[in-house]
Amino acid sequence: MTAKPEFELHAQLAKDCTVIGNLLLSKLLLMNDANYPWFVLVPMRAAKREWYELDAAEQQQLLQEANALAKFLQEKTGAKKINIGALGNMVPQLHVHVIARFENDAAWPAPVWGKFPAVAYDEKKLATMIDFGKEFIQLCITGR
Repeated sequence: MTAKPEFELHAQLAKDCTVIGNLLLSKLLLMNDANYPWFVLVPMRAAKREWYELDAAEQQQLLQEANALAKFLQEKTGAKKINIGALGNMVPQLHVHVIARFENDAAWPAPVWGKFPAVAYDEKKLATMIDFGKEFIQLCITGR
């Protein structure tokens, strides 16, 4: 009998993001790019590359987490548009990008990928964004 593989965050996501915490299914990450309020949800399931590889309940949970994060970002930032994407061409581990977009952002109206180099957060803004992510987690846990 072989042991079931354990979840491990892909090295590229670990390099490109700051881990904020855990939701029911997903690990919440902040993309290290101050150009956009950009979060990433990573289902904490080993060896998953595609959404359909999750069981039905997990698929619904990931959808709920992505939608809740999108709504939270919209309400908190006043974004013109929320982009949600699960591409996985560069990082094979299943993950979902949730990005608040504004008409005056660096890449508008084009996709954010590969448009401009990432801009590092300064310490104060990084702390603010981490707190923002923690507020979202708390909201998900408590419902308030």
